[in-house]
Amino acid sequence: MNGPAQPYPLHGSIEAEDAKELLRKAIRTARQARSERRRVEAANALADVVETIPEVQAAGCVATYASRPTEPGMGVLLERLSARGVSVLLPVLGAGLQRDWALYTGPEDLRVRAPGRPPEPGSPTLGPDALAGADIVIAPALAVDTRAVRLGQGGGWYDRALEHARPGVKVVAVVFPEEVYDADERPLPLETHDRTVDAVATPLGWRWLV
Repeated sequence: MNGPAQPYPLHGSIEAEDAKELLRKAIRTARQARSERRRVEAANALADVVETIPEVQAAGCVATYASRPTEPGMGVLLERLSARGVSVLLPVLGAGLQRDWALYTGPEDLRVRAPGRPPEPGSPTLGPDALAGADIVIAPALAVDTRAVRLGQGGGWYDRALEHARPGVKVVAVVFPEEVYDADERPLPLETHDRTVDAVATPLGWRWLV
């Protein structure tokens, strides 16, 4: 394949939880190697792609996230949605796995509350039920496979938070192109509590998975 290699350090029989940790480590290492120039290019391309999703075009409220430095950049998309008058909900992690949301009011309001955590808005929190107002959810991921399995950061935050989404609202996972896995050849580990997604978006395009 063209571009960066796809991390897949799995072989033989291995428990799903252990397999996830191996993959997370390999993917995080690969993400750290991406240059700042390529990250900026990817952020602009990703915004172009996500804006073509019909549910995003029609949305009055989008639940998404503020990206960490090595993740696919969301800053351009956040600004474009906000400029269109779309209400943008961002996660507020709270203590432990506490789930909460707050409105995006601009990049100057985002703050990193603890090392390693994503930036969070400083606007008033709205409670976990605020997600029911979202017309589409754009979720972070480390990888997605063609069965719609999403590999998250490991805290289980989104698996629990998505319980508050309206029935039928689509969930789109965002990754880099090499982080989309062919489930026939390189399936991602899946546990019973894992929540699958409906679509995947990368800086090169998006597609439905289910």
